Amino acid sequence: MTEFDELRLIANDTRSFIENSHDRVKALRSVVYSHDVVLGIFPDCDGVGLHVIKGDPIFREIVQHGTDIDYSHTAIALNNREQAIALQKLLN
Repeated sequence: MTEFDELRLIANDTRSFIENSHDRVKALRSVVYSHDVVLGIFPDCDGVGLHVIKGDPIFREIVQHGTDIDYSHTAIALNNREQAIALQKLLN
């Protein structure tokens, strides 16, 4: 299983959780606020596109210092990158 396959599975679980919730906005907020890193995953001309909705500082720390950081993550399926950017702006 590739990392993208794992993210797709996580995004499907997230979608099911939100769709089956009585209050979808509250469910989305719960998903975002309960994880350190939230990735938006969407179809892209190269197959799968990713956008960091929450957790940029964690990724910067890993890249800059090569440190091994323990963090929780999830993925949210979106239609395109623009939706991911809009969600990032709404939640931050």
